Amino acid sequence: MSAPPAPLLFAPSESHGIGLRIAAAAGIALAPLEERSFEEGEFKLRPLVSVRGHTAFVVQSLGGSPQASIAQRFIRLLFLLCGLRDAGASSTVAVVPYLAYARKDRRTQTRDPINTRYVAQLLEATGVTRLVALDVHNPAALDNAFRIGVDHLSALPMFASHFAQRLRSEDFAVASPDVGGIKRVQLFRELLQRQLGRDIELAFVEKRRTGGTVSGGTVVGQIAGRAVIVLDDLCASGGTLLRAAAQLREAGAAAVHVAVTHAPLAAGVAALCAADSIADITLTDSTGLALQPPPASAAVELTVLPVAPLLGQALARMTSGAPVSDLLERWPVPDR
Repeated sequence: MSAPPAPLLFAPSESHGIGLRIAAAAGIALAPLEERSFEEGEFKLRPLVSVRGHTAFVVQSLGGSPQASIAQRFIRLLFLLCGLRDAGASSTVAVVPYLAYARKDRRTQTRDPINTRYVAQLLEATGVTRLVALDVHNPAALDNAFRIGVDHLSALPMFASHFAQRLRSEDFAVASPDVGGIKRVQLFRELLQRQLGRDIELAFVEKRRTGGTVSGGTVVGQIAGRAVIVLDDLCASGGTLLRAAAQLREAGAAAVHVAVTHAPLAAGVAALCAADSIADITLTDSTGLALQPPPASAAVELTVLPVAPLLGQALARMTSGAPVSDLLERWPVPDR
């Protein structure tokens, strides 16, 4: 019996950089695409190699940029997946390091849209076989929205290895900036406790939103005199994290370290870098945003952890039939 055709990996130009890094980590060459732009924003994406009988992976992060908005990136992903299916690919896999529109996953007001479900319906209409995503806002909601398989990857093991090395000798706690992120922080805490072999305090900051107004601010947990790692999946404007950092310092935290997976807006990162209440910030490059280091005069240190090794290993495991779930347990500190 002959071996199945080798998998192919494609990335549109707006995700070409992260696509190259993922391809290198997966041991797959990035396949060539013809890309043409026409008047009024129309475009054409055509694979320049035969895809018939191959599994085709498409890397597209949905973080907006001056070159391509979130909506443009999403429609280009949809069209490329459709084109690969029409060209004879045996299966298609969407690899989306940052999945936009995922925060609106339920109705909180009358006639509210459920954007997560609409994203799922549009992707499924392309005939895509599987979705690979990183630290989605609500994994359970995404599972319920999709009828195809979804591989949920997480940056938590990377963050845990990073902070286990950096704060090994310190007495620190972990905190969620709001009640909704407690489960995520609990998982992060468990990873850290296994790596360090000691108990770590868990805390959260109370937050209420009514009619667009945010209130609350009570800190729950024993954080006085301790360094605190505030963990979140997303930093857009930075408001939630800035508010949490200020409340934690007011409650007696010795220092506040911010860790966040997705940073789709440069302005949000800049706001964190300018905050006196934050000691340092650790992000990933999931959105493809070109993050600028803070000025030399700033006291805030910015660390960016690459996601390509994680996604590349996931693709290699999918290709070989090995379990992807092993990547959720432990991750080495990346070279910097």
